[in-house]
Amino acid sequence: MSEVIIYDEILIIGGGLIGSSIARAVREHGAARRVVMHDSDEGVCARLQALDICDHVDRVCSASQADLVILAVPPGVIAQTAEKILPHMKPGAMLSDVGSVKANVVEAITPLLPGGIDFIGGHPIAGTEQSGPDAGFASLFADRWCILTPSSKTVEDSPAAQKLQNFWQTLGSRVEFMDAAHHDLVLATTSHLPHLIAYALVGTATDMETVTKGEVVKYSAAGFRDFTRIAASDPVMWRDICLQNKDAVIDVLGRYIEDLTALKKAVRWGDGETLLKEFTKTRAIRDKIIDAGQDVAVPNFGRDAPEDGTGN
Repeated sequence: MSEVIIYDEILIIGGGLIGSSIARAVREHGAARRVVMHDSDEGVCARLQALDICDHVDRVCSASQADLVILAVPPGVIAQTAEKILPHMKPGAMLSDVGSVKANVVEAITPLLPGGIDFIGGHPIAGTEQSGPDAGFASLFADRWCILTPSSKTVEDSPAAQKLQNFWQTLGSRVEFMDAAHHDLVLATTSHLPHLIAYALVGTATDMETVTKGEVVKYSAAGFRDFTRIAASDPVMWRDICLQNKDAVIDVLGRYIEDLTALKKAVRWGDGETLLKEFTKTRAIRDKIIDAGQDVAVPNFGRDAPEDGTGN
């Protein structure tokens, strides 16, 4: 374990997959002297206590001693949670979050900031389809991107921003700063749209009157199983993501529908040349993802599926 203490005390609000993984990773890498956790669900608090992944489980959520407060709550309540906690934070402390949508969060929280409190939005692009405190693990962020979206009050090259960057790097993340609106467009393309497609496809397959649910399960091919894994992600979180990032999602979804319609026409009219051209182009993208270290070329066909992040 490397001992690189970045903050004396951090408070993680939210004990789900991401929050509990942060706590585990901080302990493993020694990134803070003391880790405090809070969750609005008493059952989750009890489980966090039993798992012993933090130094203290705070039932009343006192932030007065925290140098860093991380909001690991559903996207729909990030701003409200920030509004409640900000008056209790000490001067010089940093507020951040781990939500998959950034523009709305930065816009809502920035005007609420009292003097002496820094805020930078955060999005670790890591996760699994599992949820809850038991689902977390310390290596979740290892060699994964964490995007930080500075506010107008805390710029990228400030000491506070550099300290937060150092924190995520200590947990194993590759960190990049990005404008919040641009983040939302990028993630609408690479994450939010794929989840919408997965939910829709699995729903369509199970609702078809000519195919029974038993046949869908029995004869599932690897591609369909991949979609079911994505579609098993936290429905509350993904409802919030789609609603909070609706403009970017609608934009990218419209482009996708146009492209899908073009493929439909090619299939209908037997246009093999168009199909081959599109399939070849998209295969090249897969090769680039592997070359960039974002995945491996080894096929698993449903066995030993990597914990590669269908969340966020």
